Amino acid sequence: MKHTKPFARLDRRRFLKASLFGSTALAIVAPPRTLTASVTKPQRAPYDGLKLGLASYTFRKFTLYQAMAMTKQAGAGFISLKDVHLPYKSTPAERQEARLKIEAGGLELVSGGVMYMKNNEEETRGFFEYARDAGMPTIVCSPDIDALDTVEKLAKQYNLRIAIHNHGPGDKKYPSPLDVLRLVKDRDPRMGLCIDVGHTVRLGEDPVEVIHQCIGRLYDFHIKDVTEATAEGKPIEVGLGAIDIVGVLKTLVELRYAFHVGLEYEAKENDPLAGVIESFGYMRGVLAAI
Repeated sequence: MKHTKPFARLDRRRFLKASLFGSTALAIVAPPRTLTASVTKPQRAPYDGLKLGLASYTFRKFTLYQAMAMTKQAGAGFISLKDVHLPYKSTPAERQEARLKIEAGGLELVSGGVMYMKNNEEETRGFFEYARDAGMPTIVCSPDIDALDTVEKLAKQYNLRIAIHNHGPGDKKYPSPLDVLRLVKDRDPRMGLCIDVGHTVRLGEDPVEVIHQCIGRLYDFHIKDVTEATAEGKPIEVGLGAIDIVGVLKTLVELRYAFHVGLEYEAKENDPLAGVIESFGYMRGVLAAI
């Protein structure tokens, strides 16, 4: 890989301190507002404008309420739902109720998935109705390649964005985000992709270069870290693995990426919260430092 992170481990403590204590320190040392108003710079948007959230698959062993509470505890404002938290066989009323609960809990429901779609229009339409009823503007999915015409047709009809998810080594349809891009770039603009940065790096691809190539069709993003940049890489807390998280976040900020950046922490499924909080702390520290 061209983009390595030789300093990421060394700077981890500094990033975490910036995240946890930066605002407190500023409050202590800042002069009174009346003395600084004329020279104060505009306040930076939270997370430098990134929609930092959670893929609820992270909390797959917990209820929707628990997943919402842990998402808020981590400091996220956005959530992408897996069907374990809102079943596909739910009714329209149940889907609308779930959305209202999420909004009342201070979160924004930005997408759902991953949804696996066969070349069956009736079955695929059910996924679109599910997303529409729940108020999800984006469907994160992995359709069979021969189903893409149907998916495109329904994306137009329901006016929903499609974010096809790559699954790295072993995925015969979309191992790389570039495989998705090749298949959607000449289709309706609603047809796009969700980069899973972990699976991308496990292929040996440079995530920064891939983001630059895909940005025009990038409608969701799963951020995570892995132990090594090979097919054998395993999930680990963000900042402790092989992925150039600094480069990834810096690129998304520089490109003014407007869609969801969802942490998908797949380790420790029965007790994920500490790893989620640590991962968010690291990402906050990186964003404060770049």
